[in-house]
Amino acid sequence: MQSYRFIESCLFLPTYLNNKKLEEYIVGKSVLITGASSGIGKQLAFQLANISCHLILVARRGEELSKIKNELQTRAATVSIFQADLRNEEEMEDFLSFLHGLPDGIDIVVSNAGLSIKRSIYESLDRYHDFTRTMAINYFAPVKLLLSIIPLLKKSHGHIINISTVNALLAPVPYFASYQASKSAFDVWLRSVSSELRAEGISTTTIYLPLVRTPMIQPTTSYRNMPAMLPSHVAKIICKSMYTQKKKYQPWWLLFGQLASVFLHAFWDLSNKRSKGEK
Repeated sequence: MQSYRFIESCLFLPTYLNNKKLEEYIVGKSVLITGASSGIGKQLAFQLANISCHLILVARRGEELSKIKNELQTRAATVSIFQADLRNEEEMEDFLSFLHGLPDGIDIVVSNAGLSIKRSIYESLDRYHDFTRTMAINYFAPVKLLLSIIPLLKKSHGHIINISTVNALLAPVPYFASYQASKSAFDVWLRSVSSELRAEGISTTTIYLPLVRTPMIQPTTSYRNMPAMLPSHVAKIICKSMYTQKKKYQPWWLLFGQLASVFLHAFWDLSNKRSKGEK
């Protein structure tokens, strides 16, 4: 069982989850979770599995989804799995057909699938695909998914929960152009349409997360000793947002982080000028 170090306990304050309220709100509903084969999506599925609801889990790794379904087969929830790479047009269309064929519709969508890349622009000059693939999964895929199922959510007065990043609210950060741009694009898109959705009874929540200890961060060695949230903690935050339906969640320190990011960005530019002898 993973636990927080002291600094992480200060940065990521405990989340109180009222399990009774959660069960009353979720029972009998259908919850779609993208990126459900590991990390946050997997922890969320386990968190909800003791409630009599319908969990719809989609991810690229079908074997991992099958393992999760087998582990949850004795729990109260009904679990449906669908293997699909949501960046692939044909697989997305197949998945959308599956969703529209569900007899009970969809009540809650947790848009969790994502991709992060940390790379200097000078290492990306011949890697245009870094930008197309991050935009494909972080922006185009959730937009296409929601455009198709908004009519279903309208019928159920449903709820869209976007798992975003604090980077979307910070000043631009070096080495994260592809990731920050793609996550910011969907963040702005959802905030832009949220008023129209709310007018039709569809709630929206954006959860702005710092670094989370998931498989996605493993390739970046500099992250391994940095403070990071646990996926189980994030799952609690998502569950709480389901019955509170607050518009957003963000860490208590984000305002300070936003100010720091502005100064660091200016400092970065100034340092580069000085190193090149510019005035």
